[in-house]
Amino acid sequence: MTLEQLKAQREALQAARFNGVLTVKAGDKWVTYKSDAELQSALHDLDREIAQAEGRPRARRIRTYAVKGL
Repeated sequence: MTLEQLKAQREALQAARFNGVLTVKAGDKWVTYKSDAELQSALHDLDREIAQAEGRPRARRIRTYAVKGL
């Protein structure tokens, strides 16, 4: 897929999520998601593909945990 197609899909998914709709048209196909979490997961996957197509590095999370050790 081209970068423009990926961005168009992302916009369609975001619009559907903001409107509370779980059925989205992707190209010539209709996709129905089971839950908002599944739709959000698809958005994250598209974000990762768009970042890769644009040559941006992956976003990483660093979590710090501390305990007293007593």
